[in-house]
Amino acid sequence: MTFTQRHLLGIEPLHPAEITALLDRADHYAEAQRRGDRHGDALAGLTQVNMFFEASTRTQASFEIAGKRLGADVMNMAMQASSLKKGETLIDTALTLNAMRPDLLVVRHPHSGAVNLLAEKVNCAVLNAGDGRHEHPTQALLDALTIRQAKGRLHRLTVAICGDIAHSRVARSNLILLGKMENRVRLVGPPTLMPAQVGELGVEVTDDMAEGLRDADVVMMLRLQRERMDGAFIPSEREYYHRFGLDAEKLRAAKPDAIVMHPGPMNRGVEIDGTLADDINRSVIQKQVEMGVAVRMAAMDLLARNLRERVNGV
Repeated sequence: MTFTQRHLLGIEPLHPAEITALLDRADHYAEAQRRGDRHGDALAGLTQVNMFFEASTRTQASFEIAGKRLGADVMNMAMQASSLKKGETLIDTALTLNAMRPDLLVVRHPHSGAVNLLAEKVNCAVLNAGDGRHEHPTQALLDALTIRQAKGRLHRLTVAICGDIAHSRVARSNLILLGKMENRVRLVGPPTLMPAQVGELGVEVTDDMAEGLRDADVVMMLRLQRERMDGAFIPSEREYYHRFGLDAEKLRAAKPDAIVMHPGPMNRGVEIDGTLADDINRSVIQKQVEMGVAVRMAAMDLLARNLRERVNGV
């Protein structure tokens, strides 16, 4: 099966074979970048517009670099200073953009479902760069590529996802992807940071790190947002780190060759010990950043191919 999607709005619509096809393409770009061959023409003649209604320096920079390396004309729109401040609706923005005829639209929005709404109103390919608590598909894909490269496979692994599950679109996208690829997933964190319907997700759930990390192949820590640290969800940062922060002692419960992941930015000494985060033998956090560019190059490449086929009536 080839990659048949018109948009990349989430992991949920993807067939496992499409996930594999995208990761294979990303592997190609990752290898090319290692050789120093950083420029291609897959997006030559196409216009990529990055619309970030939420600030995210890392993700926006990754998409911008990916587009430029493939030859796209890349434009960043500062949405916080846009006409939305004057009362323009999301649909008005979509119609205005559509009249400009972009080819690829990368969108981050604080409200779940906003990116899907935009995709219904435009003719170009839309990529979800994170919407509310819904999904963050390219983060899950770059995590998957990092795991596959480190472990040699992306199936039948035990993956512990630890921290603020309830508010994390990263956790949601990873849960869906890892489930599609037949992995065993455990959610680890305090009950106050678990989704209300966590029992319906078909995964193991625990508030004990030793139990959650036992024999894990992958330990994926999540960022604890500052607004969760005011006492409403956790008693204190110190208490959270004591019980749920990853350090060398807690990691001993996992397999000796378990890898440590974090989507960033990290709160060192809250979610993860700084020394462990920098341990090149266990941590693949910098590798995740590197794979982010490759995955976004692959996603835009495949979507652009489908876009051109539709336009040309192939």
